[in-house]
Amino acid sequence: MSENDHDKPRRKNPWGDQNGGRREDRPQNPWGGRPGGSGGNEPPDLDELLRRTQDGLRDILPGNISGGTAFGLLALALLLLWLASGFYIVNPGEHGVIQRFGAWSRTQTAEGLDYHLPAPIEKVTTVNVSALRRMNIGFNESFTRDGRSSQKSDVPEESLMLTSDRNIVDLNMVIQWDIKSAEQFLFEIEDQDNTIKKVAESAIREVVGQTDMFPVITTGRALIASKVKDIIQKNLDEYNSGVNIKQVLIQKAEVHPDVQGAFQDVQSAKQDAEDTQNKARAEREDILPKARGQAIKIVQEAEAYKQSQIAKAQGDADRFAAVYAAYQNGKDVTKERIFIETMEDILSNAQKIILDDKSGKQGVVPYLPLDELKPKSQSDNNVSATGSTSILR
Repeated sequence: MSENDHDKPRRKNPWGDQNGGRREDRPQNPWGGRPGGSGGNEPPDLDELLRRTQDGLRDILPGNISGGTAFGLLALALLLLWLASGFYIVNPGEHGVIQRFGAWSRTQTAEGLDYHLPAPIEKVTTVNVSALRRMNIGFNESFTRDGRSSQKSDVPEESLMLTSDRNIVDLNMVIQWDIKSAEQFLFEIEDQDNTIKKVAESAIREVVGQTDMFPVITTGRALIASKVKDIIQKNLDEYNSGVNIKQVLIQKAEVHPDVQGAFQDVQSAKQDAEDTQNKARAEREDILPKARGQAIKIVQEAEAYKQSQIAKAQGDADRFAAVYAAYQNGKDVTKERIFIETMEDILSNAQKIILDDKSGKQGVVPYLPLDELKPKSQSDNNVSATGSTSILR
């Protein structure tokens, strides 16, 4: 150390004396408390604190800077830090929602560095709008630390539902959704997750309550999921929730164990009824074509018989008209001809015995039995067919 150094005035230590020793009349720390004494528990005097801080800054800073200037620099530094606190970063897939004095001001959708007025004037809340969120209805799911496996447990108050035919089904469903409006999601609804879950439960119970049990547990799952998705989205849009329902998945839909036995009996009865109906349909399909064909045949035969009878009657009428016309021209001749034709019809198959009253001889005129020359069987048939004997005189 040079002599000039000894000649320079030493800078005063703001927290103690110049030689590093302790003084009983001056506290060791700048806040007025004595180490180890009871004064450490007393609140500091604000005026004394400011005075000592000013003295300390005056000792630390160069001699040409006054205490007021030092406070100005300190205030400027604090102001710069406060203004710098307004910078924020919007990450990919996020939106920044800016509030001014608690009310929504704007939404920053561009990625990267941006700025808002420092708190408490404005504040920003970043919302991940690209993440696909998942909500379970009817069950809880817990994952292991590695995230590869999970354990599921039913929540009966959510999963048990009543169908339109008064049956109970146990249904587990997964709702997948994301955010389409960050400001609506933050400010239009409270307790967003719980609100979405309640809306989803209401929609599921509405659709299941309007559907029979069999479609719910078998072939109607896709249609039910589609209806539930539409109802959830409609209700959330009415709330201006800013939520977009991406997909609704039914993971489990089965009969409640307490009614499983009764359900099996009902299904067996339905199957028996269906088998009987199928058998009856098959028998009907076999009988009906035959009956239709028989009916058509009968109708055709009746039509043919009708036409034949009409033709026969028409022929008889025409013949009678012709005979009548001939009769008008010659009544005696016509009568004789009709008589002869009639007698021919009557006596054609009868056994004939001819007696001639004009013959001078007594007895029966010899008659050549031409009919007896025919085969006996044919003669017998002719006799049996006539059944009578005609005598001509």
